Formats: sequence, C-alpha cells, structure tokens
Amino acid sequence: MRALVVVGLLGVLALAFVVTAIVRDSQGNAGTAQGCPDGWPLADLALRETKDVKINVFNATDEPGRAGAVADDFRNRKFQVQKVGNAPKGIDDVAVLRYGPKGVGSAHLLQAYFLNNAEPDYDEKRTDDTVDVVLGNSFQQLATTTEVNQSLGDLGAPEAPKGSCPSPAADK
Repeated sequence: MRALVVVGLLGVLALAFVVTAIVRDSQGNAGTAQGCPDGWPLADLALRETKDVKINVFNATDEPGRAGAVADDFRNRKFQVQKVGNAPKGIDDVAVLRYGPKGVGSAHLLQAYFLNNAEPDYDEKRTDDTVDVVLGNSFQQLATTTEVNQSLGDLGAPEAPKGSCPSPAADK
C-alpha cells in the first residue's frame, strides 16, 4: 500500500512540473514575428505563383546576350522580368540569387528553376521584393516544369534566413 501512495505522489508531482513548464514556457513565440528580436527583418516566406514574382536577370557568363535569352525563358514562364543586363564581374557558379526579406519566398521558387544549384545571396537591408538572377558560367538551362515541381518537393517549405524572422503573413 505504501508503494502505491509513493507512486501516486510522484505522478502528481510530475504532472505539476509539466503543467508549470508549459505555462511558463518563454519560447512559445519562437519562430514567429512576436518572438522576433528587435531590429530583425521579417522575411516573407509566401511561395508565390510565377506571375507574381519580379526578377532582374544579369549575365555574368563569358557568353554575350545570355541574360536576354534567359529573360525570355522566364517571361515565357510568366515571371515579371524587370531588368536585363550584364553583371559587373563573372561568376563560375550556375547562378546567384540576390534578394532581401521581401523576396525570400520568390527566391525559394526560383531556386527550383536551377534545381537547387543557385547560390543564395540574402541581403537583410534590401527593401524590395525583386530577386536578382545572376547567371554564371556553369548555367546550362532552366529546369522543366516537371523538374521544378520535383525540386520544390525536395526543397520543402521556405525558411527565414539567418538573422530574420518569418513575417506574420507566413503564419496564416
């Protein structure tokens, strides 16, 4: 009988500790805008449709006119191409995606068009929602629709870059 009383008392004590831990949890808002440290930008993680994605296409390859051809490919896929031009210096990567907090979800979608081989270049001070697509010497072609869909599945959901928090709209 004494053993049952001790076990019951330990069970009640354990339950009290669990309830106290849940009630006093200071990380309840972690990962949301409410738990965001002061000064951190809010990242827009919404995965957009191509018609809602604004991009600039820049050529950093040794092949003249490459940005124009790829910009046309993006236009044919319903992206909003804003600017087309040459990058100041060449790169050997497949591509570099430059974006700010408002372009996180758009950059995530664009990453799928490069089969997750584009280098992300996040700038927390950037204020627009446009993504700069800088084509490098290793670029061959954009992915097909099927490849993009598979790549999006492999990439999973967009995540807030280091030093930012998900915007409240992403929580809905």
